[in-house]
Amino acid sequence: MSETAPRQIRHGSNIGQPLTRRDGVLKVTGGAAYAADHHPPGMLYAVMAVSRIARGRVTRLDVAAAESHPGVVAVMTPQNKPALAQHPDEKHDGFTFRLDLLQDDRVRYANQPVAVVIAETLEAATEGAALLAPTYEAETPAVGLDAAEPFTPPAIGVGDPADLERGDVASGLAAAARTVEATYETPAQYHNAMEPHAVVATWDGDRLDLEMPSQGLAMAQGRIAGLFGIAPGDVHIRSPFLGGGFGSKGMVAGPQVLGIMAARLVGRPVKLVLTRPQMFGPVGHRAPTRQTLRLGATEDGGLTALDHHTLTATSTFDDFIEPSGGVSHTLYAAPALATRHRAVRLDTGTPLFMRAPGEASGSVALEGAIDEMAEACGLDPLAFRLRNYAETEPMSGKPFSSKALRDCYAQGAARFGWETRPLAPRQMRDADGLLVGWGVGTATFPALMFQAEARAELRATGEASVAIGAIDMGQGAWTSLAQIAAEELGLDIDAIDFRIGSSDLPNGGIAGGSAHTATAGTAIKGAAADVIAQLAALATQDARSPLYGAGNAGVIARGGRLVRRDDESRSEAFTEILSRAGRESVEGKGAAGPDAARESYAMHAHGAVFAEVKVDPDLGQIRATRLVGAFAAGRIINPRLVRSQYYGGMIWGVSFALHEQAVMDPRSGRPMNANLAEYHVPVNADVPALEAILVEEEDPHVNPLGIKGVGEIGVTGSAGAIVNAIWHATGKRVRTLPVTLDKVL
Repeated sequence: MSETAPRQIRHGSNIGQPLTRRDGVLKVTGGAAYAADHHPPGMLYAVMAVSRIARGRVTRLDVAAAESHPGVVAVMTPQNKPALAQHPDEKHDGFTFRLDLLQDDRVRYANQPVAVVIAETLEAATEGAALLAPTYEAETPAVGLDAAEPFTPPAIGVGDPADLERGDVASGLAAAARTVEATYETPAQYHNAMEPHAVVATWDGDRLDLEMPSQGLAMAQGRIAGLFGIAPGDVHIRSPFLGGGFGSKGMVAGPQVLGIMAARLVGRPVKLVLTRPQMFGPVGHRAPTRQTLRLGATEDGGLTALDHHTLTATSTFDDFIEPSGGVSHTLYAAPALATRHRAVRLDTGTPLFMRAPGEASGSVALEGAIDEMAEACGLDPLAFRLRNYAETEPMSGKPFSSKALRDCYAQGAARFGWETRPLAPRQMRDADGLLVGWGVGTATFPALMFQAEARAELRATGEASVAIGAIDMGQGAWTSLAQIAAEELGLDIDAIDFRIGSSDLPNGGIAGGSAHTATAGTAIKGAAADVIAQLAALATQDARSPLYGAGNAGVIARGGRLVRRDDESRSEAFTEILSRAGRESVEGKGAAGPDAARESYAMHAHGAVFAEVKVDPDLGQIRATRLVGAFAAGRIINPRLVRSQYYGGMIWGVSFALHEQAVMDPRSGRPMNANLAEYHVPVNADVPALEAILVEEEDPHVNPLGIKGVGEIGVTGSAGAIVNAIWHATGKRVRTLPVTLDKVL
């Protein structure tokens, strides 16, 4: 994973430089203040009491015992909670989810909040919550995909159809010379960002001040304002740093609202931070899936049909349906293609977006089934993919950058050494006698765009400020977005006062769907272009300027100067232009959003991941030892940060394939491993040698900057590649994840 960074040139073009993180020193020295690091004067601590059952009702809380504890200030229950302007079960759009805010005594899942204790110290609040000693009237919970009757959801993901079909799948399967039917299962997985959900809430009349991690400040601001019946402008959220989000912090979480309610109840600032076990329930998770794929192919390995059926789960009181079949819409050129989704209602918290929602779970099943089809046809799995990868998006028929995927296959295979791979399994061993296997998985993720706005100001001093309500949850937005601003303004990055992470800045959209850099960056580009256009007008219309008569389109911004395109010897400094015009500054605005090109073109980032695993033939112990990923994601803003994102995604793929699962007690419906000791994720010793290849790609249609997301695509190829490598090492297909030693023995 180590590399020698090229010398940084901090002037000229800022896009494309591998700058280190501008916030890195703050983070490693403890200077970066996260939400829970704030302690306003008079602050109290709130701790949730959560349900120990998954279904039923609370029959008693010993409020008197909790209130008698020294240091306890108040106990918030369904009987005395502050009134809300909107019912927490009220829904407004596809991004609004029902919250548990002590609305009644019903229990809908384990770890549901049933009361909140507010105290002078964290210890007193924690002990007070324990003294509540809830008693319950328990009912039998529904646990597991076979615990309830499946239904056809009205929509999956965010409003997509549950079922889609193109061509005649039945006929395609009937005409096939080879067919494969395989069922893959993926477990429930829970977000485990290092920073848990938290809030520090301070009321001043009807004005609300919040320190709170959020991937979407404007969305959170609107949701909170609606719940409390106040104007969005009266809600101020600060979120300059997030310790990971992965989708879990995309929407306001119920515990955060409970902290705000607690502050209103006691009339003092309140901090509420979830414990690690409380992360397993009220703040979302990835739902389990059971996916059955049926594939047909001709004698020479050309796909004739692909049918992808997904059974997944949602909660008893809300809908989020993991769109696992969607990945089959985008990769392989089957003339007949169908995807179907069914769901069951379980007594769990509502599933939510979790890194690569749909694509992560769906790609494991799809890539495994594609490998099985290659085996049935007697073809190398990479050759089979090259034979069948799509030139246009299979479901929609829209063209996309298919050449980029072909380049990913070629560069990744060459770097990995794939050409020496034997076709049959169990043919390779290392010097210690361990079985060695090589596998491949195709990576894909849509290139999304959301709405955003930005503001830029160029001052007569030659310095600038750029403001946008963007979010850095570890992906490097503090750096990459500032690089875009510097590039578009023609300034050194250190000459820009770059501000993000506050809801009083222009709406930066949501940091999700691997779309944040494209969305926020496009808005910043627009704001900078507005500034430069105004500056150019001042110069080109002034006879005293060497740029007079050039016209706005005839100049470019570079090195703090405007330069004529047709004669670079004629230029003028920003400071000179503003001084002569008697202006202190010029201010510009920009906006971003999906454009009409999306009606004509399919937009995806692509990649290919090659994995090596070693398996002990006697003990079944599995280690991923090497991963090489080649990814094409349009224009690269910062190669250092992009590689970091690819590494993170590939490590998540290792976690998905070999480690991660929530184990539910079928009797109580409670998660049995709600901690970081037993909920397994990779540690340093589990991480293989990683290499990420940045495949050059130019997509003129995707957005004005030509960039695509890189955060989630690394997951979508890696898990499948590892599962396929395990088969190549052992000769055994494991279709239930994670792959543990008992499944290969």
